[in-house]
Amino acid sequence: MPNTIREVEDTMHQRRSLVAKSCVPWLALTGLLLPVVASADAVAERLAENLQVNGQSMPVEQVNATPMDGVYHVILDSGESFYSNADGSHFLVGDLYQNADNGLINLTEQAQNQERAEALASIPASERVVFQGVNEPKATVIVFTDPTCPYCVRLHEAIPELNERGIAVHYMAFPRAGMGSGAATTLEQVWCSENRSEAMTQAKQDQTLAASANCDNPVAEQYELGKVLGVQGTPAIVLPNGQMVPGFVPPDRLVSMLGLNDE
Repeated sequence: MPNTIREVEDTMHQRRSLVAKSCVPWLALTGLLLPVVASADAVAERLAENLQVNGQSMPVEQVNATPMDGVYHVILDSGESFYSNADGSHFLVGDLYQNADNGLINLTEQAQNQERAEALASIPASERVVFQGVNEPKATVIVFTDPTCPYCVRLHEAIPELNERGIAVHYMAFPRAGMGSGAATTLEQVWCSENRSEAMTQAKQDQTLAASANCDNPVAEQYELGKVLGVQGTPAIVLPNGQMVPGFVPPDRLVSMLGLNDE
């Protein structure tokens, strides 16, 4: 699917819209008219059903009201999001912040974290590759991984320490070069293995796997989910609150990020 946000930006450029500079990169687009309705819920429903750009319906997943009167958070099927006024005549592309007593709070990021956490919670443990210590974990992180990624290998080598310190690691597949790549085939072999955790370790050690890659497996679905959730590289670590941390994180730092230092 074309990048809808890029289409919006291109349209704006063509119309030479004037955008005021501020600490938040807002973009404005005019020209769409929708009936204005009274309640926030009715407006959100109307936007979801009728929002268009250049006469084309937008693939809206959901629309939510925000703390700002008359401003709505639009989320597309692709995971992209932006803000719209009540009648759909103006868009804002960027992050929405609350100016709270304790500083700026990124409301857009909070919403994305919640959506990410809910999406991943729907994936059963039976579709993940799980590394867990003997004791009940204090926290669980989900990691989108690629066996050909050096930093994924480095993180995997730290799993025994993470497990010892109460952190379970649940792997999900994200072949960086896409489906059809060697990494995708290896990940399918991992998921098709009788012992997935052992196969994942072997894959991270660049060993040849015996399992076929032709079983019913979730690798393609997890790859697509990762893209929707904003994964751009591996490892991508998702904390229990849905926050995504890109790249390798040393055990001490991960422990601190999870608030386990004092336990």
